[in-house]
Amino acid sequence: MMKPNYKHLLQSTSSVHDALASLNELAADAILFIVSDKNTLIGSLTDGDLRRGFLSGLNFENPITDFIQGNPKKLQKGNYALKDVINFRNSGYKILPVVDVNNQVVNIVNFRYFKSYLPLDAIIMAGGRGERLKPLTDTLPKPLLKVGDSPIIEHNINRLINYGIEDIWISIKYLGESIKDYFGNGKAKSININYIEEDKALGTIGALSLLDNLLQDHVLIMNSDLLTNINFEEFFLFYLEHDADIAVACIPYQVNVPYAVMETEGNFVKKLREKPTYTHFSNAGIYIIKKNIIDLIPNNSFYNATDLMEQVINSGGKVAAYPLIGYWLDIGRHDDYIKAQEDINHIEF
Repeated sequence: MMKPNYKHLLQSTSSVHDALASLNELAADAILFIVSDKNTLIGSLTDGDLRRGFLSGLNFENPITDFIQGNPKKLQKGNYALKDVINFRNSGYKILPVVDVNNQVVNIVNFRYFKSYLPLDAIIMAGGRGERLKPLTDTLPKPLLKVGDSPIIEHNINRLINYGIEDIWISIKYLGESIKDYFGNGKAKSININYIEEDKALGTIGALSLLDNLLQDHVLIMNSDLLTNINFEEFFLFYLEHDADIAVACIPYQVNVPYAVMETEGNFVKKLREKPTYTHFSNAGIYIIKKNIIDLIPNNSFYNATDLMEQVINSGGKVAAYPLIGYWLDIGRHDDYIKAQEDINHIEF
């Protein structure tokens, strides 16, 4: 869960003794970010900063601001790139404050607990009826069916949180109030959850036309009924490296032909392949798109993700296929649901 550890924050009016007590409590994560009474970031403080201050003649009567390091490394929400996160992480910065445009701390990211802090908004499509899973879905929306101890959709939300995605929209229709009641505004998970309420079926991506308050330039979209351990950072890097308008995660699907296959030209055989295996790629229901691509989606109309991909391709845009290496299961049928219950205890999340 994304639980911002505000134990890392210390008011600038605190004493040196307060700082030592806080650092001692943080143990292996011993760094403090000094803030004003309006939560504005002023500096950072470690055990080493205190030690150097004492050696230079400072004492317990000095204000804490005499010891701090000004201008600490930080991320600004809505104004950072994935490369910044990777560079900080690779340079040994394990704990970073996240500030808003006013330099007020809005989060603390600890890379000992989170895999990344991706500059992505996420949209989870959870409005479907789940016809093939009846009668289980007669009184409960499919996203809230439990796999192990948690609903299907909660596994996906927790994975998004693990990659630092903290602004999530959920598209709802069938029994949508149950989903709203379960997650609320996301406060229990220290994230922000908003809802897109469909008053009619809008296909697999049409609900995005109802959005107008996304925060990031790139948007991750996924179906709610998937169980997967996809690496969202690698997926995002792939999307950026290919300068794609849309990246779609794909599942390899092999077709084994039990006979020799003849490649012909006219009436003549040019080549023989003995019992070949062909690999095709199927849509995994997980996408990353540029935010402005949403403008192509017709307003409040039935529209599928495949329609959007075809529209982008036909207009000369780039749709990149990301081979998903890892676990993936679309829980659409009763057999899939049974398999998910068996697999959940063996998947490395």
